[in-house]
Amino acid sequence: MSGRRRVSIFGATGSIGVNTVDLLTRQGGAQAYEVVALTGAGNIALLAEQARALKAQVAVTADPARLDDLRAALAGSGVEAAAGPQALIAAAERPADWVMSAIVGSAGLAPGLAAARNGGTLALANKESLVCAGQLLIETCRAHGTRLLPVDSEHSAIFQALQGEDRGGIERLLLTASGGPFRTRSRDEMAAMTPAQAMAHPNWSMGVRISIDSATMFNKALEMIEAQVLFGVTPDQIEVVVHPQSIIHSMIGFRDGAIIAQMGPADMRGAIGFALNWPERRPLPVDRLDFAALSRLDFEAEDPVRFPALRLAREVMAAGGLAGAVFNAAKEAALDAFLAGRIGFLDMAALVEAALDALGPEAAAAREGISLDDVMGYDRRTRRFGEDWVARQG
Repeated sequence: MSGRRRVSIFGATGSIGVNTVDLLTRQGGAQAYEVVALTGAGNIALLAEQARALKAQVAVTADPARLDDLRAALAGSGVEAAAGPQALIAAAERPADWVMSAIVGSAGLAPGLAAARNGGTLALANKESLVCAGQLLIETCRAHGTRLLPVDSEHSAIFQALQGEDRGGIERLLLTASGGPFRTRSRDEMAAMTPAQAMAHPNWSMGVRISIDSATMFNKALEMIEAQVLFGVTPDQIEVVVHPQSIIHSMIGFRDGAIIAQMGPADMRGAIGFALNWPERRPLPVDRLDFAALSRLDFEAEDPVRFPALRLAREVMAAGGLAGAVFNAAKEAALDAFLAGRIGFLDMAALVEAALDALGPEAAAAREGISLDDVMGYDRRTRRFGEDWVARQG
């Protein structure tokens, strides 16, 4: 053993992964860490560059058709190249002390579960894992002694604010939302919005899919479900408050009336660095807040009429079972259709609601002995429903 901490990053070429690589590099890179696996999708040049710089054992692209490209990009580096869904799982099964799970969407579920079976620490940025299969992931981590640390800024904020606190004293969780690029737009205006407009987040620099999810507030809807699973609260204890400045990342209200908030700049390296260095707090390359320059912090109530994703999330939490798997798959199918120009911005929520009406009651009845196959079965059925629904709109 080299004594270096073994780390893997799943989704290394996305925004979370790039920021994680940045922090590893700043904290000593290959000299300080034994990098086991890095994975990506289509950005082969970046994946190979990262793998060479960090001297990874293996680099994996999710796209089997890009294996030759990855091999060529890694020629002479000593880094093994692999491709495809099974290769992702095999990489996750390699022993590591700390794993970043940042593959976007339900595609991150199987590798995340494989990593959870290794023990160590699972830093979770793939919120879909908890939305689709929260019970399964929590039970897997518990069975294998794996520590689950949230990386979403909101859940990291709650986790940080809970340090030293009795969870039994929680009265409510307040998840903050920026409101996205359409916070002040009417529904009529939103109906005409394009993918390019939806991607223009006012505060955060994120990938295409998560940026659009923020514009619809489906990202916040997923986080509501995620919070219920992570912190063991009831649906009526979860509130959403719009906070345009994105300075307060979330808050906890306690039964004595006290509120504890976690604050910081709009920089994901804060939450990533907290998970990477926990339980220590090491210096991070993020801006320090200047409260005099801030001058004000604004808050607004959520608007479930313009952003029905929040209402749908509450229905999913109340339903339980595998309703979350239907919710997420429908959301992903709707986003694909919007990006392809097949449906409008407001149609995304309509598709999700239709899928929940059609498949939600059956999925909600699934309670015990849930397997990955069960989750993916509802995922596939929902995507087929979504394709048929989109076709009917045309």
